[in-house]
Amino acid sequence: MTKQPELNINDEREIRLKKLADLKESGINPYPAHTENNHSVSEALGMKAGESVQVSGRIMTKRDMGKLTFCHLQDESGKMQIAFKQDELGNENYKLFTKKIDIGDIILIDGERFQTHKGEESVLIKTWTLLSKAILPLPDKFHGIQDEELRLRKRYLDLLLNPEIRDMFYKKAKFWDVTRTFMKEKGFFEVETPYLETTTGGAEATPFATHHNDFDLDVFLRISVGELLQKRLMAAGFEKTFEIGKVFRNEGSSPDHLQEFTNMEFYWAYANYNDGMKLTQELYQRIAEEVFGTTKFKTKEYEYDLAGEWPHVEYAKEIKKQTKIDITKATEDEMKKKLEKLKVKYEGDNKERLTDTLWKYCRRNIAGPAFLINHPKLISPLAKARPEDLETTERFQVIIAGSEVGNGYSELNDPVDQRERFELQQKLIERGDDEAMMPDFEFVEMLEHGMPPTCGFGFGERLFAFMMDKPIRECVLFPLMKPEHSSLQVSKLTSKQVNNKKNIDYILPISREEALAFVKEYTKKEANLNHYLESEAVMRGLAKHLGKDEEYWGMLGLLHDIDWEITEHDSTTHLTKAPELLKEKGFDEDFITIVLSHGYGFDCAGMKDMKRSQELEHALACSETVTGLIYSTSLMRPNKIMDLEAKSVKKKMKDKKFAANVDRNVIKECEQLGLTLDEFLTIAIDSMREIAGDIGLK
Repeated sequence: MTKQPELNINDEREIRLKKLADLKESGINPYPAHTENNHSVSEALGMKAGESVQVSGRIMTKRDMGKLTFCHLQDESGKMQIAFKQDELGNENYKLFTKKIDIGDIILIDGERFQTHKGEESVLIKTWTLLSKAILPLPDKFHGIQDEELRLRKRYLDLLLNPEIRDMFYKKAKFWDVTRTFMKEKGFFEVETPYLETTTGGAEATPFATHHNDFDLDVFLRISVGELLQKRLMAAGFEKTFEIGKVFRNEGSSPDHLQEFTNMEFYWAYANYNDGMKLTQELYQRIAEEVFGTTKFKTKEYEYDLAGEWPHVEYAKEIKKQTKIDITKATEDEMKKKLEKLKVKYEGDNKERLTDTLWKYCRRNIAGPAFLINHPKLISPLAKARPEDLETTERFQVIIAGSEVGNGYSELNDPVDQRERFELQQKLIERGDDEAMMPDFEFVEMLEHGMPPTCGFGFGERLFAFMMDKPIRECVLFPLMKPEHSSLQVSKLTSKQVNNKKNIDYILPISREEALAFVKEYTKKEANLNHYLESEAVMRGLAKHLGKDEEYWGMLGLLHDIDWEITEHDSTTHLTKAPELLKEKGFDEDFITIVLSHGYGFDCAGMKDMKRSQELEHALACSETVTGLIYSTSLMRPNKIMDLEAKSVKKKMKDKKFAANVDRNVIKECEQLGLTLDEFLTIAIDSMREIAGDIGLK
């Protein structure tokens, strides 16, 4: 018996659209503007049996049992069971609910509290009102959204289905509430400074630049929470200020870094870095106790306890202890050699960058909590020099779990010294150091008017992420994501453009095992089967790298040449049989169109003059083409693919006589995916290496 294809997302949507039309035809407004809502779910659960309740929420489960239907209704406060009885609602009203209302729909219910014979607190429905008809279904209730990229892209579904994620953001709000309350209790005045600045002072980072049309002026999104502006407030007579706000840094992402994040900075006149360390330690301990209920934290690599007094770690001494390099005496070449020996990548060749890179290597070995102190002046252009050693500064950083989660110092208020340091930063910029601090000579002018001794300190939501033991991107409600389709214009997507999207909701009509059996039914030659497996592997590897649907992309690779052995007697007929074969298996027009696109530009199926334009089209074409070049190169090596590198394939790619039937220009279509040739070849080699034993390359 032939297995029926599963209902895919498009079929489900069409069914729900029909229900929507039926509801409208029956006189029901599926999207009313107002509703009464007297109770939350948690309030309703706390009421006694027999009491009347009125609750709005989303249907999360639905179980029809003839004349009785059970659902779970969820709102922000929780979830509860509700029961619909045919005898209670009447035949027509009950039938309308069971036939036209789905999981995901939002309704208002009026009912009476009761307890089932199994002891579950429930509500017996007297009346119900549709508030919003869901056209698309929710992800599978047992699995939810498993793919990390899609979870973040469709965060609204992630939050709806995962109460622990919602709880994390309540906790994050409390994190900032506790911070704000603490600072105000200590007498600090909350201020707000501009997000757009003419110079990006206050940190060493690459800014986002834009243009102010009215002033005809280049401006920058701030990289600190108004550091140079809050210090102007110290000169203005304010003595304790703080701000919680967004900062922006146009740099790489990592589990610990984002380009947009929330920071807090405070400035405290007539205080120094020792005062700042005491206040910071107290603040962090308060956050831990009030937000998390503990001072003890654990990650995969570290355990730390924020309670008690935190030790001090001296910058140069710690580097020397771990690497044997004395940064006060070492030359740039000596630092480079040590970094190379430690297998640490570094950028830039000036002493400032090399020193910072050495420290970043060392800090990974510190669980903390600890205060890093005595930073070199070279890497601290805004910190006051230590009287005991004028080449180091009164700066402190909080070290937790091998990372810096807070930075402060006794602010430099000597205008002559500050001008000299800014001039040094200007020279670094002129030498090409993108991370050097942009000088602000108007700030120097302010210092010439006089600024009191001041301690400044800042920390960001990275601290929260560390305490949660999650990547910082997971701790942001809506992190910035790359568009799912290549066009940056907002427009109605064509069916081909839809295929650029990682559509996790698309349910493939057959499993991977069934697809392989399908391929073998029409493929008898081992070389051809190997090619399909290779194409599948590369497409999966590419999808994983780009954050796309690996199952969908892999299926395209496996089935792209399904009719090759049927049509190989006449290559011009290749891909003429594929649409019919794929339709019989339940694949839709979009999938089939992508399969056909790998033949564009070739004399087959009348597609010689057609050109690829969509992401998936380029992906399939370059993936299935590159397999031949990699396979041929591997066969010439003693260890075949096991130690093959991209540079070897790239070298063979330049030899037009080698694997002459492989179209090099098609391989270069990887650039349409935002990948360099080296990146693409590495992904493809790594992907094929994973199946080396299956394709004779091991």
